Amino acid sequence: MKNESNVLAQIQAALGDLSKSDMKIAEVVLTDPEAATRASIAILAQQAGVSEPSVNRFCKRLGATGYPDFKIWLARSLVSGVQYMSQVVDPDDTIDTYPSKLVDNTINALMLARENLPSGAIEQAVNYLHTAQRIYFFGVGTSAAVARDAEHKFFRFQTSVTTHTDPLMLRMLSAGGQAGDVFVFISHTGRTRVIVEAAELAANSGATVIALTAEGSPLALTSDCVLGLNTPENTEDYLPMTSRIVHLVVIDILVTGVTLKRGAPGIEHLAKMKESLLPTRLPKQKKRRKP
Repeated sequence: MKNESNVLAQIQAALGDLSKSDMKIAEVVLTDPEAATRASIAILAQQAGVSEPSVNRFCKRLGATGYPDFKIWLARSLVSGVQYMSQVVDPDDTIDTYPSKLVDNTINALMLARENLPSGAIEQAVNYLHTAQRIYFFGVGTSAAVARDAEHKFFRFQTSVTTHTDPLMLRMLSAGGQAGDVFVFISHTGRTRVIVEAAELAANSGATVIALTAEGSPLALTSDCVLGLNTPENTEDYLPMTSRIVHLVVIDILVTGVTLKRGAPGIEHLAKMKESLLPTRLPKQKKRRKP
């Protein structure tokens, strides 16, 4: 029965064979599937008048591993939009509709990410980054912007931080890694050849490899620590949007974790760097009065 690309059609087709509790859950999901993607299991169970275990069993009967997995399927089934632009934008959208659609889609992706944050892996990654002698952030395409943002934040920790997007540099730097180096590879799909091959080289060099990528992907399988977040976005056919935002938030989480690890001395150093920027700011301008 598993068909994650069209779970709504699955539910609709199965209505005649569902138990009473499953029927109640199905009705809630079909009435407002977009709201269901944002609801916690407790809220959905309350709306359907069933128990939380009943919701989990319903999801598993559809082939999902549980409620979080089902919500990702549900989000995917709601997106179809204009190819090469955004999954949620329709050809007839106007200024009155597509901006709010994009904002809502991003909020939904962040809510899903919050529910599925791999806390253990994040803590492990923070420890690796806190003790690293050198840190490398690698990404290509849209992920290169995320890697650059990470470099911009992490250099403040008085640790050597490097970012490159050139494929040859990725390979050479990865092959030259050693114990004490931490390589963070960023890829939504985890199937970009140059990134996966560079990660393999880094792993073989004795360095620590962290992957911000999809669980179970080739990149994930080469890594010591996987920050696996399966953001429901088809980047094969559409411009990467929500996955990029989710990755940027994960970088912010890692930065915050390392800052807390460093304690007062780290915060004092950050304050010193921030204060150095004050002379570069122009004074705030008062609003001009219209004559």
